Amino acid sequence: MKKYFSLLTVGLPSLLIAFPGLAADTEIQRRNSDKSTEAISDIPSLSEIELPATNAELLTQESAPNEIESETGSEPSDDADISIEAIGEKDNLPESTPTYAIDKEEIEKQGATSLADILKRMPGFAINDAGHGADTHTGTYYRGASINQSVFLINGRPINNNVNTYHGGTDLNSIPVEAIERVELYSGTASALYGSSAFGGVVNIITKEGYGKPKLSASAEFGSLSLNNQQVSYGGSSDNVKYNFSFERFFTDNRYRVPVGAANRDSQGFLSNADTATSTYFGSIGLDLDKKNSLNLDITKLSSRRGLIYFGFPLQQDRLDHDGLNVGLSWKTRLGNGESSNLTTSIGYNQDYFSTYGPTGAFYRTGVLDTQQLTARVDHEWKVSSNNKLRWGLDLKNTDLNGDVFSTNPIRIANNETENRSLFNTALFAVNTLNIGENFLIDLGLRQSFDSQFGNYLNPSVGLRYAVTPIVAVRGSWAGGQRNPGLDQLYVYDTVHGWEPNPDLKPEIGSTWTAGVDVNFSENLIGQFTYFGSSIGDRLGVVAGRWANIGLVDTNGLEAALQLKIAAGWSTFLNYTYTDSQIKTGLERGLQLGLIPYSVLQTGVGYQNAGWQANLYVTYNSGARRSIFNNPGDRTTDFAPSFVNLDLTGRIPLTTNLGLTVYLENLLGEQYERVNRIYSPGFTFRLGLSANF
Repeated sequence: MKKYFSLLTVGLPSLLIAFPGLAADTEIQRRNSDKSTEAISDIPSLSEIELPATNAELLTQESAPNEIESETGSEPSDDADISIEAIGEKDNLPESTPTYAIDKEEIEKQGATSLADILKRMPGFAINDAGHGADTHTGTYYRGASINQSVFLINGRPINNNVNTYHGGTDLNSIPVEAIERVELYSGTASALYGSSAFGGVVNIITKEGYGKPKLSASAEFGSLSLNNQQVSYGGSSDNVKYNFSFERFFTDNRYRVPVGAANRDSQGFLSNADTATSTYFGSIGLDLDKKNSLNLDITKLSSRRGLIYFGFPLQQDRLDHDGLNVGLSWKTRLGNGESSNLTTSIGYNQDYFSTYGPTGAFYRTGVLDTQQLTARVDHEWKVSSNNKLRWGLDLKNTDLNGDVFSTNPIRIANNETENRSLFNTALFAVNTLNIGENFLIDLGLRQSFDSQFGNYLNPSVGLRYAVTPIVAVRGSWAGGQRNPGLDQLYVYDTVHGWEPNPDLKPEIGSTWTAGVDVNFSENLIGQFTYFGSSIGDRLGVVAGRWANIGLVDTNGLEAALQLKIAAGWSTFLNYTYTDSQIKTGLERGLQLGLIPYSVLQTGVGYQNAGWQANLYVTYNSGARRSIFNNPGDRTTDFAPSFVNLDLTGRIPLTTNLGLTVYLENLLGEQYERVNRIYSPGFTFRLGLSANF
């Protein structure tokens, strides 16, 4: 029997590594059915694993079912042969596209409370707006690209709103963690499939789908700074119907002492106006119409209330309310025999309502951005021949933005307004995969966009993959991109910061590239090394209180990582990301982009046995440039100091279905500056109970 090896994503935070199992083998066999039709009937041991020269895609993590059961001790024996399914099946991406993935078991181990928590330990990410005292000002960056320069999807549908003012970027709290099956990260030719604005990459959030007997899962956590978090999920299946429902509630007051000069430090020396409260809801229903057709409906709902932190003085008291709704319906059908021709048609609705309000001395101000999007997508995967695959389709998106600005400040009254704007975008996409011999393939992609605001533009992409030997594979990609200004940047005054819109803004235009090698050093040691880069012209920013195209930014970086399997139950990992995002034009020429650290290193060790878990995480951050909202005396070239963070997580089984979870964060107790005068609280803890019925 031919053995397949699915290389674990070496940049993942996984400490309890599940090496390739039945799910991973089945997936790889499906995607390479033209090369093998042999059945996978058992789970290979570590010593049996080998890397075929014909498969250089080494980047998808799957957890072995037997390890999951031993970890949780909660799977009913009569359901042991039921594989977990998801609404969004694993995307059959162009095979040169590197894919990082983290599944729900790993998410539970690290104790993530939001999507930001999940992403912050994935390679390439610098996330400052997650954790205690986090503020939405500080941003999410992937390979030097901002959150709106990447594409975020839920089950393959876009959730980016391209809103930039009033802190209206994509909210990484918008989906309950309990509803997430896995998170996949793409780059390269995936930009042809999902959007030309993917300078950083594509983040696809796959949600859970019910299976087997109805099951109830619940957890409750309490901890430092009045933190409390409750999650509940109920799912199952009956005949041809599958269902899953999840709810999560999170609150923390984030009131802790901060040093002199810290952001939003009140007269008593405490961090002020940093409390966060969110409630998230998720529901899905899937219906198998027959052997070739299925329907899936999923809905997510967010209600978020939080304070905003100013990076300087005076003390900021503004509040931010965010209400979000995402609805999607997809129809999947097999047009041919087997998997040779698959068609997916989906429609979606996404609404984000952002409202900021608060006093500014004797005056009051409010700002509302209400974005509504209707999307539709037709996606056809077609195996034209044994060595030629074509994926092509059509994207439609209509965006409506209502902006409402009001201030009682006499110097801002002239900017009070209501704006109603719309735009329509259509895109045709195609990626053709050619296998040249047994070891080499090339992907050629095109995305032709038609935009009611910015006209027509074509973005090509190319990717390649070559299996040099059975243990070494090389890969590379290049993609052209264009990210258009948001409707708020073009037309809506930002009354919080006093930023003026600019209807003459031009799109950001540039390209991205990667080159890498994946190596299976031994049976127990695997590694990945990736060089990445981008060049983005006419990058958007604020100059003298007005949105403007600020010039060229070039980014170059390196991701290097290793995963080591020591012995049964033990695992270690180490990954390192270097990002040099250099401003090439203007007054800040030669400087690193603000808020992006040069170096981030993560390592850890973990052990699991019979439901017991212990995981130790270490993070090093070189510090980021303080670029905006500086204190008096600060220079624009100043960097926050570097820091080291140490976290310990664990699980203690109490009964077959009940476990005690422990999360000890920042064990060193260092109150380091995370970014722009925002400080960590020092040591914090969380204790909880998790149950399955």
